[in-house]
Amino acid sequence: MRIFHILPDQFTELAELPAQLPATGYLWVGSARREFEVSTPTLQAALQRWTGGQLVDLHIADLLNSQLPSHFDYTSWYDLMVFRRLAAGAGTNGLFLDETTGTHSSAKKALAAIDTSPVGFAVFDGVLITVHPTDCMVRDFFANKLQQMTVGAEPRQDQRPALMRLPTTPADLMLRMINHMVDSYLELRRLLTKQLDQLQQELLNPRSHFDSWQVFLDSRNALHLLEDTCEDQRSAIVEWIDALDEWPGEADPQATRERELLRVRSRDVLEHIERVLAHVRRLESSAEAAVQMHFSAQSNRTNDIMRTLTVLTAIFMPLNLITGFFGMNFDALPLIHSSTGVWAATVVMVLVGIALGWFFWRKRYLSTSRRP
Repeated sequence: MRIFHILPDQFTELAELPAQLPATGYLWVGSARREFEVSTPTLQAALQRWTGGQLVDLHIADLLNSQLPSHFDYTSWYDLMVFRRLAAGAGTNGLFLDETTGTHSSAKKALAAIDTSPVGFAVFDGVLITVHPTDCMVRDFFANKLQQMTVGAEPRQDQRPALMRLPTTPADLMLRMINHMVDSYLELRRLLTKQLDQLQQELLNPRSHFDSWQVFLDSRNALHLLEDTCEDQRSAIVEWIDALDEWPGEADPQATRERELLRVRSRDVLEHIERVLAHVRRLESSAEAAVQMHFSAQSNRTNDIMRTLTVLTAIFMPLNLITGFFGMNFDALPLIHSSTGVWAATVVMVLVGIALGWFFWRKRYLSTSRRP
């Protein structure tokens, strides 16, 4: 568990939970899920001293649940947000088609390795409690980032000026962390797009005998899971925005301005989620289109083969008729007793075969190309 005291111009990490809530600024208490479970009694006692209220037992169970979907809930003294992150799981670096062997030996676990673990936020007036998965880097990332934003720290060149201001409220910090988790999908998007492109290229390759249907099915199922996760994220943020609009009005102009900034940041997070959801749906549509194109190409190839076989049968049918005619057991057949009869019949059959072949070629029955 890490405890931070955040002021408008200062970011300090505390060694332990303070006895009283600081007079200015607010506290951020971030812990892994297991640490939160062990420290719940101590944290509940501290919340009672600081805010006069504690976390509801059902909300504690939500924060400890690693399978809970994204959702939002509130009480009269705090708001609860559970938000599932979208990130590449461990071991996804070699999840693509091996170009040297042409196999998907590692790709079978690609989309199955997507990490959608939930991160919990309890937003009090002067306290933010975050509960993270064990391997989640969001807490440490923001701890380092906020430390660099303090007065006297040298800003990095890639930091925008608008991001150099420390979050002024627990809700502001929560929205920044959620926005970071949504934006981290960009790296995962490249992973998904690359793998699906490779699967689609192999699927549409006419020289490839595609047999990785289980991989493709797993990819589609993972995309459906991502879509459901994004829809839950969107619903949670929409409920948060609705609850934010119902907060009582503030007489202080500064507080009113902070409230408006929260609305702006909330809408920005919602827009980012909408973009992620749109991209996931485009990937799903692309995968469905690739399957339809694959079967359409297979059907066209089958039709071409059957057309060629039918044309060859049509060419040899008159030749079989000629050989059958001269093979009849009659003595008075024409050319049957002539020394040139076999050559005459052969020439006729060759001419008939060439004429029919030329005719079907002109009709494009013996060509895979089409006239413009």
